[in-house]
Amino acid sequence: MIQRIQTIYLLLIVALGTALVWLPVVEFVSPAEAAELQIWDMSAFGGAPLQGSWGLAVATVLIPLLALIDIFLYKKRILQARLNVFTALLCLGYYGVLAIYIWQAKMGLSADWHILPWASFPAVCFVLTLMATRRILQDEALVRAADRIR
Repeated sequence: MIQRIQTIYLLLIVALGTALVWLPVVEFVSPAEAAELQIWDMSAFGGAPLQGSWGLAVATVLIPLLALIDIFLYKKRILQARLNVFTALLCLGYYGVLAIYIWQAKMGLSADWHILPWASFPAVCFVLTLMATRRILQDEALVRAADRIR
């Protein structure tokens, strides 16, 4: 299981996704004309500007969870590849949900926002998921070719 390169890719997805749960991805700063400077951080489980960001929390938790489940499906390569495709779509959907929450918070706070470097983790997870899917499908082709020879 661990000797396969796609397992390393999936473990990296689990590590990055778990880190994303705890790290803030967007920072809101009060406008320059405000009396006092206020800074709010938005992470997976909300923050000062957003208390009901359950969509972002679900997407953030599901990405590493699905990758972890995917590691243990090494004997069912087709199911593993399909789950990887779903995880890749979830990584892209994360940015759609994030954009909606940024827009809502910007309207509610009328503050400037800045994306933090940690917001790139789902994009990295997306690329790693595609690389893992490619290797899984190569393994499946190799097993089928070996079965034909017998």
